[in-house]
Amino acid sequence: MAVFPATHTVPSPTTVRRLRSHRDRMVSTLLKRVDAEYPWYGTLSAQDRSFVSLVAAASISAFIAWCEKADAAPPSTAEIFSVAPRELTKAISLQHTLQLVRTGVDVLEEETESLSAPGRADELREALLRYSREFAFSAAEVYARAAELRGSWDARLEALLVDGLMRGEQGRSMISRASAVGWGGTGATLAVVARVEPPLGESGVDQLRRAVRRAAPDTLLGVHSDRVIVVLGGPGDLRGRVDGLLDSLGTRVVIGPTVDGLDVASRSVRAASAGLDAIGGWPGAPRPVLADDLLPERVLQGDPTARITLIEGVYGPLAEAGGDLVDTMWAYLESGRSLEASARALYVHPNTVRYRLHKIAAVCDWDPADPRESYVLHTALTLGRLAGAGGE
Repeated sequence: MAVFPATHTVPSPTTVRRLRSHRDRMVSTLLKRVDAEYPWYGTLSAQDRSFVSLVAAASISAFIAWCEKADAAPPSTAEIFSVAPRELTKAISLQHTLQLVRTGVDVLEEETESLSAPGRADELREALLRYSREFAFSAAEVYARAAELRGSWDARLEALLVDGLMRGEQGRSMISRASAVGWGGTGATLAVVARVEPPLGESGVDQLRRAVRRAAPDTLLGVHSDRVIVVLGGPGDLRGRVDGLLDSLGTRVVIGPTVDGLDVASRSVRAASAGLDAIGGWPGAPRPVLADDLLPERVLQGDPTARITLIEGVYGPLAEAGGDLVDTMWAYLESGRSLEASARALYVHPNTVRYRLHKIAAVCDWDPADPRESYVLHTALTLGRLAGAGGE
């Protein structure tokens, strides 16, 4: 690698004057060549192309000014980019910027002989070589700093969005705010809440964020001490995508219900969070476990949403279906889940009890023959009876 001295050879005053007099022409030549050689330039908006023109002119002007002083340090890319808004680093990448620099060097090199004073072309070539090298390193620093700032801002905005979902915020404004961190807004949404012990450090959060972004097209991540909240969105099987995250999450993982979109995702986030609070009440809970499979524990923990879900989603349909389904379910539970004892209590044939139990499973999607699901049904019937007796 070449090592340049602290000072550089100053091109002659004649060379500098010629550079100044041809500045506008060189900028125009540079931009025409960029437009002809690089397709990305044509995709920019008119405003961004005007900003690129300003940056190109500023870089050539800075080079000319630098050529006048032997002890002057090459101007930083930050100074040159100051003529354009910071958002330009989003419109053109570091690779595009380096292509712009390389093309500018080519334009100047092609005219080195005509722009330099007689016999002084090597001075201009040396100055151009050092300037372009320093400019490229400085550009890398500017883009790295811009990426770091964007990453910090995006992480803060992402945390605010997750906090809002935890508080129950919903509506179209959530989608517009999330679009700032890349949320596309297509497909359904679900939340995953897990407890990670010990709490994740900075590197652990970064590793989890990479895993989350691989899991689904749209993602949000929030970390509250030992609690991790992941929001996944997009088309396809979102529950299946959770499997790819399990190695990065803790021993207790709760999946919220799938909802239509981010505007109502707070329902999924709050259900999963309530499930994590209540999971200790079910020692045999699977990993991961659905928040709706923890409805009884959530009710005992004081979750009003779980109470409403059991009353309206389980007890209500059974009561509306008629056919003595509620009475049959009570008899079945009070008899220790015995078909014969239930039939005697109801004065019907055991096959009638069996038929009604199958109908109960069809109506509310909870199977009375399964011990765990019969517990959910028992809780729902108790809450329904209390509500009917004026317990709401």
